[in-house]
Amino acid sequence: MNKNINALYKIAQKETRKIIGLMSGTSLDGLDIALCEISGSGEKTTVKLSQFETIDYSEDIKIEIREVFAKKIIDFQHLVVLNEWIGLLHAEMINNCLQKWNIPSQEVDLIASHGQTVLHAPKFLHQLEKFPNATLQIGDGDHIAVKTGIITLSDFRQKHIAAGGEGAPLAVYGDYFLFGKKGENRIMLNMGGIANFTFLPASLNPEETFVTDTGTGNTLIDLFVKQYYPEKSYDKDAEIAQKGTLNQVLLDNLKDNAFFVQQFPKTIGPELFGADYVKAALSKSNINNISAPDLLATLTRFSAETIAEAIQYSVKNSLDKLEDFKIYMSGGGTHNPLLVKWLKELLPCKFHKSDDLGISGDAKEAVLFAILANETVAGDGFNFGTQKGIPSVTMGKISLPD
Repeated sequence: MNKNINALYKIAQKETRKIIGLMSGTSLDGLDIALCEISGSGEKTTVKLSQFETIDYSEDIKIEIREVFAKKIIDFQHLVVLNEWIGLLHAEMINNCLQKWNIPSQEVDLIASHGQTVLHAPKFLHQLEKFPNATLQIGDGDHIAVKTGIITLSDFRQKHIAAGGEGAPLAVYGDYFLFGKKGENRIMLNMGGIANFTFLPASLNPEETFVTDTGTGNTLIDLFVKQYYPEKSYDKDAEIAQKGTLNQVLLDNLKDNAFFVQQFPKTIGPELFGADYVKAALSKSNINNISAPDLLATLTRFSAETIAEAIQYSVKNSLDKLEDFKIYMSGGGTHNPLLVKWLKELLPCKFHKSDDLGISGDAKEAVLFAILANETVAGDGFNFGTQKGIPSVTMGKISLPD
């Protein structure tokens, strides 16, 4: 038997597995590295977050990724070399963290790498009849495995698409296993570049559980902060937006898109919600000039209303009232006081941070990918029913170190 296959077999039988989860989102902030100790699988999964760090992307890394990010026309060679380069960069970041934490690589069982999304193209968006849903994450898993010496699982989203889904969001697995609670209706709201939430009913009926994107989280806010203020990467504490005035006409036109009336669950990305989307809404609103504070206030409200309306729609068929739901927030949007303030005004739910459930909101997505890897290696399979977009599959391609 190949020694790595034998090692994988032994890892699957361990009582507790040490798995590093990696996440780099559409905001391009950097790489989240979460070292988890995971026991059990499925509904018996338990997780201890041993170490966590976010390694910021340098401006050079961001520039290279933006050359291909969410673009239809690119330099194909640049995409190819970037795939290998990102894999090597992520491996180097892992090695540096392990050294800092004084943890030998031999003590880590697996790496679960989400990769860097460069294009997300569900069929409704690309509208190419003969082609299926598609998505692409770069940062080659073989490069990570070889450079770290650790068995690596990567490219999780492709299996989801192959089984009939859209490749995102995938949080339902970890959210259900870790955060579902009998007798309590919960919504796990993640506000990254794109916002999404997992609906966890008090019944814990997996067929009623689902996850969906809602639209923008921080992606448009960050984009226009960068355009107006090149020295800034985001609107810290919503300092700029809070000085602005909401433009209702622009907001109405931002919300006038077929995506918002599509059936749930659904996925989207910056491929739709980019600079051109806002420019078209400005033109439709007959706005030639708008101040940075007014635009950022309106974009923040756009995120708040589309998140709130998606939650309201999803809960309306529930036997329980919206007031009975608890919302647990994670992601960068949690740190935006204006966005959170408006959500609390729009929704009568009780708001908490996911930190209150024992997992840092900043680390949560990286932890969830560690759970996906754990399911692939040690799980028995789990059925979330037949809802659109939620195929019940194990995910991740396995790369061996040698």
